[in-house]
Amino acid sequence: MSVALPFRVGLGYDIHRFAEGRPLVLGGVEIPHDRGLEGHSDADVLTHALADAILGALALPDIGHLFPNTDPSIAGIDSQKILARAVELAQEHDYVIGNVDVALIAEEPKIAPHLEAMRKRLAQTLGVSTARVGIKATTNEKIGDLGRRAGIAAHAVATLLHREP
Repeated sequence: MSVALPFRVGLGYDIHRFAEGRPLVLGGVEIPHDRGLEGHSDADVLTHALADAILGALALPDIGHLFPNTDPSIAGIDSQKILARAVELAQEHDYVIGNVDVALIAEEPKIAPHLEAMRKRLAQTLGVSTARVGIKATTNEKIGDLGRRAGIAAHAVATLLHREP
């Protein structure tokens, strides 16, 4: 029997291009904007990166393995369900969420007015207080495709704490 680590850390990344005719969902919150993000789910790039960070901390495959874009039964799925499944997997491995931090990269729209709502929504799904959820937003300084407003990307880190079964 192996000894469980007292904590584990995972890193997640996701990127989606903008698409016409879709709502923009970030951190489980619908953000007013003229375009949403392209994807099989609701394309919540922030939540996808966070779910992948949790799965990475567990040394499990990414969300594409758990929720493949070839499965028509999950088309348009709310990404909070994806995140909730990552949290369930952590619990099944005797870990709980310690804290998470996300960096969102977007030239548009302005993210700051929505940060608190996103933190609250993510904290609810993660089962932690908002004091354990960090989100920051930055631009790509008009460099590359993100800088030309082609899409939005997110980097996330998650710390998981071991709990006794």
